[in-house]
Amino acid sequence: MNNQPYGVPHQHWPPKLTYWWYYAARPWRRKAIRKQQFVDVKVEGIESLKRSLDSGCGVMLTPNHSFHWDSYCLLEASDMLATPFYIMTAWQVFATSGWFERESMQRCGCFSVDREGTDMQAMKTAIDVLQRRREPLVIFPEGDVYHTNDRITPLRDGAAAMALMAARKSERKIVVIPTAIKRWYLDNPMPSMLQTAEELERRLFWRPQPHRDLVDRILKIADGVLALKELEKFGAARQGDLSHRIASLADSVLDTAETKYGLAPGKGMLPERVKEVRRKIIQLQSDTTLQSDESQRRSWADDMEDMFLVTQLYSYPGDYLAANPTLERQAETLDKLEEDVLGATYPTPRGRLMVRVRFDDPIELPQGKEKKMTPNDLTKSIQFQIQSMLDGLNARHHHRLQVN
Repeated sequence: MNNQPYGVPHQHWPPKLTYWWYYAARPWRRKAIRKQQFVDVKVEGIESLKRSLDSGCGVMLTPNHSFHWDSYCLLEASDMLATPFYIMTAWQVFATSGWFERESMQRCGCFSVDREGTDMQAMKTAIDVLQRRREPLVIFPEGDVYHTNDRITPLRDGAAAMALMAARKSERKIVVIPTAIKRWYLDNPMPSMLQTAEELERRLFWRPQPHRDLVDRILKIADGVLALKELEKFGAARQGDLSHRIASLADSVLDTAETKYGLAPGKGMLPERVKEVRRKIIQLQSDTTLQSDESQRRSWADDMEDMFLVTQLYSYPGDYLAANPTLERQAETLDKLEEDVLGATYPTPRGRLMVRVRFDDPIELPQGKEKKMTPNDLTKSIQFQIQSMLDGLNARHHHRLQVN
């Protein structure tokens, strides 16, 4: 995963949606996805989205977020509809980009959100889009890129909460359209995967083992990396099931931080727990009476790094590869290890890819003050529909690579 700066953003970047700019950027966007070897991107179920837009509904799209550049693939639907999308984007993306990139993102409909804080400006923008704009609003409710394209990570309920809030006082219907994005390899990624596996083994000071089955090598590498972290945190590597060890390490690191910062331990989903710890650290960092304490600043930095470790651990389900070791799952696991162990900003392109973007039937939200649906109810429905679409796309996928 890519680590990002955390703190109080020094500004909010609002959308400046400009149609001519958006259309002018299309060739650059398509060139970027071709460079990443996405050569076959097709959209399914766009009629559902088009009917909602033509009927004047406010539309929220909630795609899964399992690989880099998936947002660019999603925008193929925007091109088909001749309608740009508004996209809620982490403020860190703006903060780490140059002036022209930021300007282009804003003119293409992106706006920033502070996921660690209560970002009222982002919320107001999202509600305004849903209540008044023709263009759809895109929110990725997984939050981070976890590289598990077959299995959606439990969704955060922020997107559902904003959609329901907008619907209660809206003069028009508002719908949520669950969206699935799935990719497969058209070329054999095995040569690239073998090279990455060798690089990882050498990074661990191991002799490369090309004679072994690649799945076994990947699982051994993952076990070795986890053992190093267990040695750091527990004083010794542990034995047992990989999934259990990952969860145990994540919980231990989180419990320590929650106790240190006076937070209720073990309350809520893991990403929400991480968010609360980060929020508390950011709050303390803004206290001018504490900023001159060098040891305190180092402690905060170490704890922020620990929260990133927990997020990394969360991205490895433990059973994802072993349960169904397809070429795609092998490649995804190596993609994560390449980022987490080798420090790659983006994983190596391993061959040409096909992508399918699928829109499901819209979920119409209740209007008025009566609470007929909770954010948790809506989030569960979105998650179920996305997972069902991913399963269906996989079941229909007949292209199978021949690997020698």
